[in-house]
Amino acid sequence: MSATLIRSLRGALAGAVAASVWAAQQPLDRRVFAVPYDDAELLGRWVTRTGPWQPVGLAMHIGNGALFGALYANAAPSLPVPPGLRGPLAGLVEHLLTWPGTAMLERVHPARGELPELWGSHRAFAQAAWRHLLFGTVLGEVERRLNPPLRPVPPIDGETASTNGHGRVERLATPLGPAAP
Repeated sequence: MSATLIRSLRGALAGAVAASVWAAQQPLDRRVFAVPYDDAELLGRWVTRTGPWQPVGLAMHIGNGALFGALYANAAPSLPVPPGLRGPLAGLVEHLLTWPGTAMLERVHPARGELPELWGSHRAFAQAAWRHLLFGTVLGEVERRLNPPLRPVPPIDGETASTNGHGRVERLATPLGPAAP
């Protein structure tokens, strides 16, 4: 398998894990934000109105997370931000790009009368921002642990470290103190 395919599959796994964490915590954030919005319901009721929308919606939600994770895994190394911020940033950018689509739900969703109104609700916006931040944080951390960096990360202080990881010989501590530069 190619390195890109492996990286994508690991990213997809990270995205599926992050989407599962999102779905698992939804009952809590629904109480905290007092908005009965459920992503699995939104997706599941798009596909089936009379059947079991919960498993369908959950599968779609996790599948979307996996797809986003695969794309993220290949784009993240080129983002000009520290690795720990890449996932949260990606999650919040996705939120800001997709939120305007909630304005159309009242007109196009098959279950529009059964879903909470999202567009124009500050609490729903904050709830969705929280969910995307959580998703991005979990995605970024899991993906970072599954996929090694594409190239070595330079030391933070800008100094060249030795290959054995012990730093520069000029900084060697001796009984007489550090070596003079």
